[in-house]
Parts: sequence; structure tokens; C-alpha cells
Amino acid sequence: MRCVFVQFRCTPGKTYEVANAIWDREIVSEMYSTSGEYDLIAKVYIPEDEDVGHYLSSKLFDIPGISRTLTTMTFKAF
Repeated sequence: MRCVFVQFRCTPGKTYEVANAIWDREIVSEMYSTSGEYDLIAKVYIPEDEDVGHYLSSKLFDIPGISRTLTTMTFKAF
């Protein structure tokens, strides 16, 4: 499994709806609300045989109320 972090910017007033929709899909292992440019951050484990972009697009990015995302790939831990 590969770990990525995905940040979500939500349409104003839709953050709780987006967070609930993300959580209900049982794709993320952790999710937090954040301050700053993005509203939410989620930790996602991608199966090794899956393409990261396709996986995230098909599992998460179609949720209404998401206006922008930022995905951060991770590498070997120190």
C-alpha cells in the first residue's frame, strides 16, 4: 500500500457535507479539518496495483462540493 495525503478545498458552506461523504466511502484512514488554503486533509492508502490518479479520481473526486484538491505523495519513512 502507498500512502498519500489529499487536501480538499470545499465550496463555502459545504465542508461538513464533503467530509461526511468522504468518510462514508470508507477510503480514507484518517481525516482532519484544517486551517489555511484547504479545508480538509485525508490520509489514503492506495493499493500497489492501482494508479494513484485514477484511484483517487474514481473513489473521491466526484463528490459534490469539492472545488479543488492537492495530493501529496509519500516516500520511504526515515
